[in-house]
Amino acid sequence: MKTIVVYKSKYGATKEYAQWIGKELDCQVTDAKLVSVEDLLTYDTIIYGGGLYAEVIDGVRLITKNFDRLKEKNLIVFSTGITPLDCSEYYDKMVVEKNFKPEMRTSIKTFYFLGKMILSELSVVHRTAIKALKKLMASKENPTEMEKLLVDLCDADGDFTDRNAIHPLVEYVKAL
Repeated sequence: MKTIVVYKSKYGATKEYAQWIGKELDCQVTDAKLVSVEDLLTYDTIIYGGGLYAEVIDGVRLITKNFDRLKEKNLIVFSTGITPLDCSEYYDKMVVEKNFKPEMRTSIKTFYFLGKMILSELSVVHRTAIKALKKLMASKENPTEMEKLLVDLCDADGDFTDRNAIHPLVEYVKAL
């Protein structure tokens, strides 16, 4: 089975996971900007990884925009972010529904890994967006639990990546 791991990474966590997965599966790993849909058509299994920004998986349009051409492939998408792993309900509802049409959800297997947010490394745009989000969420009169969590996450600072987290994805691919 010919497999490729494609990723789009802004701060390095997604690239790191992609490289770990590629090493475990002994397959090609490439930056999304270096691959076309025609390239992807030559593979049986396509693993795509992107960072999570405002519930959108960065660059996943490479897969979703070309879904009709890729739907016969084994499609796996992973995202990285700082939302705690125990928020799977949020991930399944908000992220999966926002990124994938209903017909895609049964064909694309998704995984989520903790990434990193090192505040001193963030772009001005991302730092500004985080400050604005924190201010907005903190000003709510009766915030939901998720809104409270978002306020706390705005202050997260560190590398939360975990190589062991890839094992369910790797085992899934090996079982195909």
